[in-house]
Amino acid sequence: MSNQPTKPADVTPGKGSSGGFYSDVVKEHFFHPHNFLEDESSYEADGTGMVGSPACGDVMRVWIKVDKKAGRIVECKWKTFGCASAIAATSMMSDMAIENGGLTLEQAREIRPQDIMTRLGGLPARKIHCSVLGDKALREAINDYYRKTGQTDRILVEQGRVIDKVLKITDHDIEEAVLEGADTLEKVQAKTKVGLGDPSCIPEVEQLIRFYREKYCNDAKA
Repeated sequence: MSNQPTKPADVTPGKGSSGGFYSDVVKEHFFHPHNFLEDESSYEADGTGMVGSPACGDVMRVWIKVDKKAGRIVECKWKTFGCASAIAATSMMSDMAIENGGLTLEQAREIRPQDIMTRLGGLPARKIHCSVLGDKALREAINDYYRKTGQTDRILVEQGRVIDKVLKITDHDIEEAVLEGADTLEKVQAKTKVGLGDPSCIPEVEQLIRFYREKYCNDAKA
């Protein structure tokens, strides 16, 4: 995992403050990541979460510190091996987790990719999937905190049945993608990255796409 983000051409500012493919907010979080953890070896976290795989290009790790009396996240650190959008999205997610004195653990669990993208001012369509991993890693860190503190009754598994075991993409994630207009494997992968971490699940993904298209669109064609 690189400690210094590189500068890809598509985040280079164009003429004026709104130039380039990304919003100024995305550029700020990419060039100056917030809450980035450079040395994890000496950081004492209350909970740690990790999702992704080097094979598919994105790995996300999140560390949290919790005010145990208030049940609020007081620190949210992260590190990712990923693209500019993944860096910016996770930086923004970390700010959202600790702003205004910190979210409660239950509030932090409710952060979704759409919330992150709204705060970033949007992402290019081909980069939308890059905001997915941060919120999942945060929920893994919260589960880890509950596990370490003996609150196993508060641990929540991702909604739905896990289809891609590497990226922890569920059938619910695929269902939401189809509802948002993704009607082919390629479009669903653009939104979720399903199958890029665990290619063996692709046949099942294709079956689910056909099922959800028939269910919601009265169209079984894939």
